[in-house]
Amino acid sequence: MLFNCGKFQLNLNRPHVMGIVNVTPDSFSDGGKFSQTNLAVEHALSLIEEGADILDIGGESTRPNAIPVSLQEELNRVIPVIEALVSQINIPLSIDTYKPQVMQAAIAAGASIVNDIRALQETDAIDIIAASDVGVCLMHMQGTPQTMQINPQYADVVAEVKAFLQQRLTLCEASGIDKNRIVLDPGFGFGKTRAHNISLIQHLASFSSLGQPLLVGLSRKSVLGQVTGQDVDARLYASVAASVISAMVGAKILRVHDVKATVEALKIVTAIQQ
Repeated sequence: MLFNCGKFQLNLNRPHVMGIVNVTPDSFSDGGKFSQTNLAVEHALSLIEEGADILDIGGESTRPNAIPVSLQEELNRVIPVIEALVSQINIPLSIDTYKPQVMQAAIAAGASIVNDIRALQETDAIDIIAASDVGVCLMHMQGTPQTMQINPQYADVVAEVKAFLQQRLTLCEASGIDKNRIVLDPGFGFGKTRAHNISLIQHLASFSSLGQPLLVGLSRKSVLGQVTGQDVDARLYASVAASVISAMVGAKILRVHDVKATVEALKIVTAIQQ
């Protein structure tokens, strides 16, 4: 299974690790640690040394109740980081944004993947991706970061998330975005209760019916804290376990904070699967 993203072509015959680089003061796990360009670049390079296959650069926190960031502020945070990294590295850079203007600027700066929590629903977003050669991740979210954890409800969370992703996939293809450029993300923690998240994990293998690579982002998420009782900075073991379980049932890209531990664990998964 190939994932075409700009000048890169990733062979997803093994699970790939996407390292998180939050250029934000308020992300739920590492907010403020890497909010300066030089610190973000330094952190990104360390994640590559730890074995990251992709880096995901984000300039606006999407944690529950996060305060929206202006377009200019988001650009000021992420574009210098992308520009500084693109000449130094040889792996894809992903921009974590739902704003079409940020997508366009990031692609121009050298980003190879757009990771969109709103699945290209903003005006012009699909057209920008269709006019480029970058890869895209389409994620499911119920509500917005400001509202998503206020009593989220589903009749059948697995069926509804799957139907949404199928609808967005179909629309993207009809708009000229090749299937080989698209990965899908069920959106763990984005408008889901503990029970919803657990159900999605239990039925993750069923998403293979959509025919696209699956990205899973469970790293340090609240559902892991709800199960283990651990605070956000003490969820390493739970996060690695979640990545291993996801990879064993078909996830091809794991979006994580703790790259080295995840890379080593997934080497065992790959050895067993092959």
